Amino acid sequence: MASNSDTIYHVLSYIKAHPEKVETKRDAYDNVVEMYLDDDVKLGNPEIYFPKQRLMVNLMSPDFMSMYSDLLDFFHDQTKVKDASYHELWVTSSHLVDKHKYLIDLSFE
Repeated sequence: MASNSDTIYHVLSYIKAHPEKVETKRDAYDNVVEMYLDDDVKLGNPEIYFPKQRLMVNLMSPDFMSMYSDLLDFFHDQTKVKDASYHELWVTSSHLVDKHKYLIDLSFE
């Protein structure tokens, strides 16, 4: 598991600022937001957080969650869970080479 990084923050900020660049998939799970970003977008540390054809799962620290709570709440509001708070955030990411996409999956627990 990679350590928490500014990379995740920057990717989520980019997605929020440029929703037209993102495909969002309504997931089968109520507490998940699944997003796809074109792989021509420049990202920091893609070799760590977006491994080719593999999943990277990262449990975000409580410090990360409190520091970026407004940004995370923006994404939590896109889940089907409207009346519950969350205590953990799992970020799953990957580079889907054959689809030319980066996967960013947020699971609010």
